[in-house]
Amino acid sequence: MRSPSPFLPALLLLLFASFPLQAEPRRPNILVIMADDLGWGDISCQGASTYETPHIDRLAAEGVRFTSGYCTASTCTPTRYSFLTGIYAFRTEGTGIAPPNAPAIILPGTPTLPGVLKTVGYRTAIVGKWHLGLGGPDGPDWNGEIRPGPLDIGFDHCFLLPTTNDRVPQVYLEDLRIRNLDPADPLRIYKERPSDDHPTGLTHRETLRMNWTHGHNGTIHNGISRIGFYTGAEAARFRDEDLADTWVERAVKWMENDAAEPFFLVFASHDPHVPRMPHERFQGTTAHGYRTDAIMQFDWCVGELMSALDRLGVADDTLVVLCSDNGPVMDDGYADGALEKLGEHRAGGPWRGGKYSVYEGGTRTPFIVRWRGVVEPGVSDEIVSTIDLFASFAELTGAKLPPEAAPDSAQILGALLGAQGANGRSELVQQDNGNGGNYGFRSGKWKLVRHDSRRARNMVVERLLENTKVPRFELFDLENDPGERRDVLENNADVAARLRNKLAAIIAGERSR
Repeated sequence: MRSPSPFLPALLLLLFASFPLQAEPRRPNILVIMADDLGWGDISCQGASTYETPHIDRLAAEGVRFTSGYCTASTCTPTRYSFLTGIYAFRTEGTGIAPPNAPAIILPGTPTLPGVLKTVGYRTAIVGKWHLGLGGPDGPDWNGEIRPGPLDIGFDHCFLLPTTNDRVPQVYLEDLRIRNLDPADPLRIYKERPSDDHPTGLTHRETLRMNWTHGHNGTIHNGISRIGFYTGAEAARFRDEDLADTWVERAVKWMENDAAEPFFLVFASHDPHVPRMPHERFQGTTAHGYRTDAIMQFDWCVGELMSALDRLGVADDTLVVLCSDNGPVMDDGYADGALEKLGEHRAGGPWRGGKYSVYEGGTRTPFIVRWRGVVEPGVSDEIVSTIDLFASFAELTGAKLPPEAAPDSAQILGALLGAQGANGRSELVQQDNGNGGNYGFRSGKWKLVRHDSRRARNMVVERLLENTKVPRFELFDLENDPGERRDVLENNADVAARLRNKLAAIIAGERSR
């Protein structure tokens, strides 16, 4: 990684000089808003032209919009793992897309971003999607106290969808238990269909109000079939259309509880992940079907959270990060019109690939940082990633990192705050899912793609083509070929060899920071 910017000490001095004199410098609230499957080109300040995202655009106008903002993986579970731990997910077994009954992936004792911030006085919460497993080795006790979970790794409070909404179950985890669970109607999750008369997307397809295209044909809830099977917990189940409203209400309520204390809040939206079933007031508001209707819902969530900060009088004392867990996908298992109504919209912007891909569109996503009065508004080409929030926020708040903490998180606070001359990352590893197999490695203008599987989930005009044959290594010059269309490995063998060796060393090592 590049050395810390020489401007950083002066920057931090300026930051804290603006606060009233006190024994300790005042630390900002931190709000991370993470979308799910939101593409680089899905917001109007980055090219979406058939609809507008005014609240996200306002956030960008008041902060720094990064053109090279990344997550670390092109699927959700590994990115979320890396964000909270500062560890590349390929280093840890079991970090692929978590099944419904997956045990906790981040175990107690692991240094985490919320845990480190708690050591310097932050209250911490996460509201929204989890999808990082729950419970012990056998998975969660859905009908009892669910541990380990978010409260065991640094969060004071959680109000969560336990997995992801195309997987069972459709219930909320509130701190340690399932909300509104009736003991007389226990929640049970099954790997196989629990009985011959249990309705599924296969057996009762004609009853569905959103048909499935592949894979999502298990238990039916709210007229939509899911991955997996479950019974019971009828009083605890939510309606898909109400997810966003409920999470905004809960997030705002938590922020209001003790506004005098600095907080760290993760608002983990489910939009625009499948099944895309936004609230009725957003349905039909765009020309591209429920996928972009769900983006309008996400933009509304951003607006509500910003309004709450204004109303509480803490907007100028709150650092806001908007990002996504991976790039976009159209048909991800449901016939919701995303492909048929795509038109000229390009969810990935100018980048090749999308969700599941290690080409740029899989991990280069919207990334905006706002701290009014501190961050100078503008656009930055510096390379920043969600994995770097750990080390950078520790630096900002004065938190001490244990030696083993965040081994892959780069301290790039100056770049995140838009400091003139401050450098972002010089190198970044990208992965597809789980424990690797396919990697991207960006180093400056160069991008090495390593497909150990020799196959890629490639996207052409947003249409997912499975099992496309590719060479193991490709090299792209992103400066002259941002769309990764021309493999220049043959004419730059020395560059390719250097990047191959460096990537292999990072994968084989225990840390990159």
